[in-house]
Amino acid sequence: MSQGIDLTGMVLSATPSGEYDKRVVLLTKERGKITAFARGARRPNSTLLAAASPFSFGTFTLYEGRTAYTLAKADISNYFSKVKESLDGVYYGFYFMEFADYYGQENLDASLMLNLLYAALRALENDSLPNELVRYVFETKMMVINGEYPQDVIYDTSLQEATRYALQFCIQSPIQKLYTFVVKQEVMQEMLRLQDRIREKYIDRKFKTLSILETMT
Repeated sequence: MSQGIDLTGMVLSATPSGEYDKRVVLLTKERGKITAFARGARRPNSTLLAAASPFSFGTFTLYEGRTAYTLAKADISNYFSKVKESLDGVYYGFYFMEFADYYGQENLDASLMLNLLYAALRALENDSLPNELVRYVFETKMMVINGEYPQDVIYDTSLQEATRYALQFCIQSPIQKLYTFVVKQEVMQEMLRLQDRIREKYIDRKFKTLSILETMT
């Protein structure tokens, strides 16, 4: 067996595999989006039971195979338990992970994407920030990181000045400062309409969790 490697990352999704195993998709800082199998993770006494679940963030020790990795152990530093306390928070969180999964690629540095995902989930835990705003900021910055956001929208005079300022802040600010502002409801509605147009133009996927969110809200 190859030597184990330690990767910093987050579980984006987990599905059953076989009788007791799980197939997990991880977004990792060092190797981008990877697939790993957690043997026996569905057994009640497994040490990987909680670690091989969505929202789990930490250091994962894996063995590299020909087509996938095997998850050996994990040191989880954050399960984002507060996000999972409400149905609203859960679906926003799952949408963020589905969005990150769309852009994730194997063997690419995903430091910025992982940091943004972590920051967005932390922002969902902040009761003073509307979840809708957390979402629009996350979508905008994720598309900026991946070179797909039309940054000239900040010069669109058909938008309110406050909206253009908020967008400029999202585009130019470092991730650690993104979730430090709030906007009025009319600005949020304008951001929603704009994001819907941009997402439909540049992203060739319908997100299942977004459809659920839109039904809920």
